[in-house]
Amino acid sequence: MASYIDAATIVATGIALVIYQHTIGITPDQIGILSGMLTLSIAIGAIFGGRLGDALGRRTVFLVTMLIVIGGIALLIFGASFPALLGGVVLAGLGTGADLPVSLSTISEAATEKNRGAIIGLSNILWVIGILGTIVIATFAGGMGRLGGQLLFGQVGIVAALVFLARLTIPESPFWLAARDERRRGVVTVRADRASVRDLLRKPYLGPFVALLVFYALTNVGANTGGQFGTYLAVNVAGIPVQLNSAIGLASFPIGLLAGLWFMRIVDGKRRMTYFVFGAVVLLLGYLTPAILGFSLPTIIAMNLFMGIGGAFAFEGIMKVWTQESFPTLLRTTAQGAVIAVARVVAALLAFVTPALIAVSPQGLYAVLSAVVAVGLVVAWFAFRNAGESQFVTESLRTVDVEAEPEAAAPIES
Repeated sequence: MASYIDAATIVATGIALVIYQHTIGITPDQIGILSGMLTLSIAIGAIFGGRLGDALGRRTVFLVTMLIVIGGIALLIFGASFPALLGGVVLAGLGTGADLPVSLSTISEAATEKNRGAIIGLSNILWVIGILGTIVIATFAGGMGRLGGQLLFGQVGIVAALVFLARLTIPESPFWLAARDERRRGVVTVRADRASVRDLLRKPYLGPFVALLVFYALTNVGANTGGQFGTYLAVNVAGIPVQLNSAIGLASFPIGLLAGLWFMRIVDGKRRMTYFVFGAVVLLLGYLTPAILGFSLPTIIAMNLFMGIGGAFAFEGIMKVWTQESFPTLLRTTAQGAVIAVARVVAALLAFVTPALIAVSPQGLYAVLSAVVAVGLVVAWFAFRNAGESQFVTESLRTVDVEAEPEAAAPIES
């Protein structure tokens, strides 16, 4: 459910801040700061949460993160000033960011080679549902003033509380427990030996690590802009009311949801890259449509449809699968956290100035986003078009049952 909370928090913030602009009285510049701080906080949380998930275990981290999210959402619901809202987005971002890499590794380590991609793909479906649920609420509550914004944040808080209670029953990852035990006892295995951050900067992990950093950072710039400023663009550029824009998003999501379900069917098979290329082309059409034709009701509808279909095969879902498959157990959440963090930092830097860029040229902004996203997609294709076996297979095939001397069992490096 981390992906649901992540998506719902980002989209709820984007919509609620526009509502608060006309109720609490926050300014466009403050909206930019709050949006940027949310993204930056997610990045910081991902870095620390990822490393702590490898060092301390998955379960400990994903319980604490939900409590942090709940605290942040409470501030966003009841805060009536810019400082209170700022504190809320920082806490919500830190908790969400720290939770993402740990929860993804938990579910991937509970899966098998036959269904791992599909299960990770389910998190992408939950990401879509998080957006969808938020848009449903916005469709009915968008005209209710401040209460509408509070309802948007409130549903995130309720889900986070339920997730926390459910996670109390989840045990620690057996993969992580085995790797920690082997490392402590000095048993020579791939998963126990590869635990230092420096290992990410060496073969065979450097290539996929850099490719994932570039791919997700560049494609997420576009997605984050749409998620945080889609309502802003619709209202202030296209002249579309909040409720109508939310209804457009709501109507287009079933197609994206169906595409996501199809991704779950094909991701563990041989046609993964064929669908990636298809998704990449459709995703680019989503950015090029407003860049060429401008922002209007028809182009916003087309943009939502293209991005929903293309993103299912060539964005976050496939990034998560590649990340889980490319790194060993004691580096898995560290790598995932770094990939998420870099992407969110890049997006945050843009979010700080996005309202100003929109004021200059909305079409120009999306033309640049089209080029940036294209570069990220090409990098991913080159890096993973001939990908070999996953690290889950590598670890199981290359485990060596040889006891080292007791002093050889080094702690997990930070």
